[in-house]
Amino acid sequence: MKVQISIRGRTYTVRSDEDDVDLQAVARYVDDRMSEIAGRASAGLDEYTVAMLACMNIASDFERYRRSINEELGVLDRELAASEAVLRAAMPEGESSAEAAGE
Repeated sequence: MKVQISIRGRTYTVRSDEDDVDLQAVARYVDDRMSEIAGRASAGLDEYTVAMLACMNIASDFERYRRSINEELGVLDRELAASEAVLRAAMPEGESSAEAAGE
């Protein structure tokens, strides 16, 4: 799919093989981050520097999110293992989980 997006007043035609990605929303997010960085800069930064700083900020956000998700998945894995141990301990000797489920 081809989509026209606008970032910092420039129009780009981009192509994506992923149907579930809203490229307009992604472009707005990048544009907002770049505008935020350009607005905070004390000296006038060129567009390349603004783009590079936005890229680093977005990558930093992603890395924090990735770590957070991995930590949450670790907690869920431990909780699942503990629940499985409790269930196995509660099952009568010799009964399989399929039998307990009525299969």
